[in-house]
Amino acid sequence: MPAIEVGRICVKTTGREAGRKCVIVDLIDENFVLITGPRQLSGVKRRKVNIKHIEPTDKVVKIPRGAGDEEVLKAIEEAGLTDYMKEVVKPKLSPVK
Repeated sequence: MPAIEVGRICVKTTGREAGRKCVIVDLIDENFVLITGPRQLSGVKRRKVNIKHIEPTDKVVKIPRGAGDEEVLKAIEEAGLTDYMKEVVKPKLSPVK
């Protein structure tokens, strides 16, 4: 099972959107992917991110490569994951030394 694939739901681990869920829309190269929330659903804008800044989950939605926000939103609704996408995950904090 590839962890980084089109349609994989991930959690952003860094930045202002940390803890919010997103969907991988396209693979740019071995280090970067294109993600979207979509913004109206989870608050994550469509953007290019480093794969080190996202954490894949076990959930996948069926979308074509390069799908638009409307297509992604429709696929999420069909999979019944709308409420799952709206949940904000608390980012893991490193232990204080």
